[in-house]
Amino acid sequence: MTAFVDFQNVWLAYNDELLAKQQFAVEDISIQIKKGEFVAIVGPSGCGKSTFMKLTTGLKMPSRGKITIGGEPVTGPLKITGMAFQAPSLLPWRTTVDNVLLPLEIVEPYRSNFKAKRKEYEAKARALLQSVGLGGYEDKYPWQLSGGMQQRASICRALIHEPQMLLLDEPFGALDAFTREELWCALRDLQAEQGFNVILVTHDLREAVFLADTVYVMSKSPGRILARREIELPRPRDLEVTYTPEFTNVVHELRAHIGAMRKPATIKSQVEIAQ
Repeated sequence: MTAFVDFQNVWLAYNDELLAKQQFAVEDISIQIKKGEFVAIVGPSGCGKSTFMKLTTGLKMPSRGKITIGGEPVTGPLKITGMAFQAPSLLPWRTTVDNVLLPLEIVEPYRSNFKAKRKEYEAKARALLQSVGLGGYEDKYPWQLSGGMQQRASICRALIHEPQMLLLDEPFGALDAFTREELWCALRDLQAEQGFNVILVTHDLREAVFLADTVYVMSKSPGRILARREIELPRPRDLEVTYTPEFTNVVHELRAHIGAMRKPATIKSQVEIAQ
């Protein structure tokens, strides 16, 4: 089966000077992601997670290696992706529904017929907002919404043009624990219903294990893939699963990979001592 996202031995140096010095942000990344798969990328700060996202969207071209998405080589920014970040970045002078509609005003083929189809697009945006619990807030302004509500609207904006892939760069990191878990469930339900690919960059191992089909652990800079872990917890998952031994064991396993990176090289690991 052909992978939907295919990284083949991808290396990236951010400029020619760094390339000449062989100083790479990510090294030798090879990942194959199936159509409709939910992938999480975890690792320490500065490990190259956000660089990986830039490569996946076509905002950066690899210094070495090849990236194919949807069967086509990546040669520039992709239109088949939507993105949401830690800061919702909603425009304060636009209502919630108008913020969600923004991509349709600027991205073809929607831009050309936006005025003619405004009512149709707006109905779609309102339905999407209702699906994430924002019914009744469509005509409010960002300053009238909580942080969690703003982030829900941001995800709707990323999905309004029906992208094949949603890229999320620590989208829930600034939220309180209860709001974060509510948004996990909203994202879980949207992805289950629509079947788009998701690549989630996060520091939160519980978030990664709850949401993802597969979790990749990246090393300290320069970023490499240290481990790949398929999450075999059955779907649909509810929050109760996060209190089970099966869930906790996977979180601890991933934490061990990251913890091993943080140990000084002079200190032998417990495994080495045991041997």
